[in-house]
Amino acid sequence: MTVHNITTADAFKDALKENKTVMLDCFATWCGPCKAIAPILANHSKEEQFKDIYFAKIDVDDLPELSQELGITAMPTFMLFKDGEMEPAEKLVGANPNALVAMLKKHAKP
Repeated sequence: MTVHNITTADAFKDALKENKTVMLDCFATWCGPCKAIAPILANHSKEEQFKDIYFAKIDVDDLPELSQELGITAMPTFMLFKDGEMEPAEKLVGANPNALVAMLKKHAKP
C-alpha cells in the first residue's frame, strides 16, 4: 500500500465508505514534526501486518472545512476510522512513532 493524498472532503468520505479501517494523517506543509513522521507512516503503510488498513493524509490548509469538522487543533493528528463512521475510533495528536505503531497494531487484523 501507500499513503493516499486526499484532496477533497468527498474523497475522504468515499475512502471511509470503501475501506473497513482508515488511518488519516492530518498534516500541514509548514509543520516540522509532520515532515519528520511522514516517512515513518509511509513505511508502515507497506508492512504486511497493516495491509488491511487504508492509509490517507490531508493537508489541513487545503481542506479547512474538513479539518474543522474533524476537530483538528494541532498537527500532526492521526485518526483511525472504522466501519465507515465519521467519528474516529482512535485519535493521536503529535509526532509519536511508538504511539502511532501501537494504534496501528491495535486496529490491524490479526
